[in-house]
Formats: sequence, C-alpha cells, structure tokens
Amino acid sequence: MTRDGKAWLGDQVRDEVAERDGIVTDIRQGLFVLRPLYRSTEEWTADSDEQLTVTVPREDRQF
Repeated sequence: MTRDGKAWLGDQVRDEVAERDGIVTDIRQGLFVLRPLYRSTEEWTADSDEQLTVTVPREDRQF
C-alpha cells in the first residue's frame, strides 16, 4: 500500500540517490531496505522515502 504517494513495502521505486530501481522489502529503524528488480540476494538501504519515487505501486505489480 502506498502512503500518500510515498514508497511503502512491496512498491517498485527509483532510488534517486543510488540511481537504481528496486523493490522496498523492509523498513528497519527508519531505513528503507531495497532489493534489485531481478537479483534478490543483494540489498541496499535508503535513508528516507524522500529519495524514493514510486514507479509501480505494489497493487499494480505483476508477480
């Protein structure tokens, strides 16, 4: 579920700081944990949802 257009769990996003696309998989102590679209073993964190742009909300993603 997207919160007022902000990234949330399961959303596909563009991380503007890392210049990467990914999926929000977790939120730990305020950090957004992301994984790449196609390789699930790697992950990185985003400090804030302000640096994330939702490209495909969870509800619209094809699983």
